[in-house]
Amino acid sequence: MDYSENKPIWPGSSSFSPGDTPFGFFDNDPSFQSEADSFAKFAAQHVGYPIMDVELIDINFYTAFEAAVIEYSNQVNQINIVNNLVNTLGIQTGSDFLTADGLTGALVGSSLGYITKLSKTYGTEADSGGNVRWYSASIDIVDGKQTYSIRDAVSASLGITLSSTSSIEIRKVLHNVPPAIVRYFDPFVGTGLGSQQLLDAFDFGGFSPSVNFMMMPLHADLFRIQQIEFNDRIRKSHFSFEIHGDDIKLYPVPGTQGTLATPYFDKVWFEFLFEEDKTNDAVLFGNSALLNGVVTDASNIPYTYQKYANINDIGRSWIYRYGAAMVKETLGYVRSKYSSVPIPGGEVTLNGTDLVSQGQSEKEALVTQIREFLDKLTKEQMLTRQNAEATQMMEILAKVPLKIYVG
Repeated sequence: MDYSENKPIWPGSSSFSPGDTPFGFFDNDPSFQSEADSFAKFAAQHVGYPIMDVELIDINFYTAFEAAVIEYSNQVNQINIVNNLVNTLGIQTGSDFLTADGLTGALVGSSLGYITKLSKTYGTEADSGGNVRWYSASIDIVDGKQTYSIRDAVSASLGITLSSTSSIEIRKVLHNVPPAIVRYFDPFVGTGLGSQQLLDAFDFGGFSPSVNFMMMPLHADLFRIQQIEFNDRIRKSHFSFEIHGDDIKLYPVPGTQGTLATPYFDKVWFEFLFEEDKTNDAVLFGNSALLNGVVTDASNIPYTYQKYANINDIGRSWIYRYGAAMVKETLGYVRSKYSSVPIPGGEVTLNGTDLVSQGQSEKEALVTQIREFLDKLTKEQMLTRQNAEATQMMEILAKVPLKIYVG
């Protein structure tokens, strides 16, 4: 339709057709089409028609109708996002299972996808998994040299040149003495630790060590291992290290206490990761190769406007009243252009300011009403209510007299 010229005010009836609303979000919905004209009549009579003329045309009513459905969808989807955002974080906004309406009208269940990915990042810190790759590198020990460059060792081991922004995080340094358990005889074979004399006392000493066993408590082994380790730590210069910045300092000084006696001590290996990889892993979801990306927050969770045909009577009642309040406000703006209109023998005072005030107040009251209603439907509130109902039910059942059994 062409509305570039002045049009006569609404004559009392109209005929809606697709394209009459600014956005056309619902123009092809048969239910919206059939109710658009009925709403125009409802809203016009709500502001005084036919007793009074209504200085609007049909598209003003259709615009208010569309805006009311948009506002209703916005309020409902806000609650949907609150309820379902955690369960939809990370899904591709262009996933095959999503229709043109996205998640609108879909039942969203619970998902552990977000929790699983989050736990993997904790695994990186706890050395129990994770998504960040670990690397290993070695330091070539030089007799008498105690301090070595970690960056030089990484560059030499990986065959790369580290940039000035690369940051290395050491996770494990393999610089230890052989395990204490290998430094004494196995007590189960009956040799060492004085257990042979005990076997002889029971006349078991003549048996081959490979076929006789001595049941020893495990804590005895643990105490003995701990004793050996404490001895090495306190009485000797124990194998250890210190890391300061990009340098690692080894103890004891290489070349002393037999640290170069075997090829095992020619190198010191360490495991590390690049901190930038860990930083990148902090972005749990996302792939630049995907045109539509993934759900990251409330701004891109795929909720669209509700289908008008699927809105129940409670929702439509709210839409009618909100749309009528918008019509009242729009009419008030029109009438506010002139505070009075001269007529023969006097003038007519228009109520534009009052209509604007009333329309705004009614809209605010309706938004407050639907917000209070929808807030009760969040998962948190529903669980709280169910808990209260269960508690009350238990109190009621506790008052039911118990049956007395007579045998």
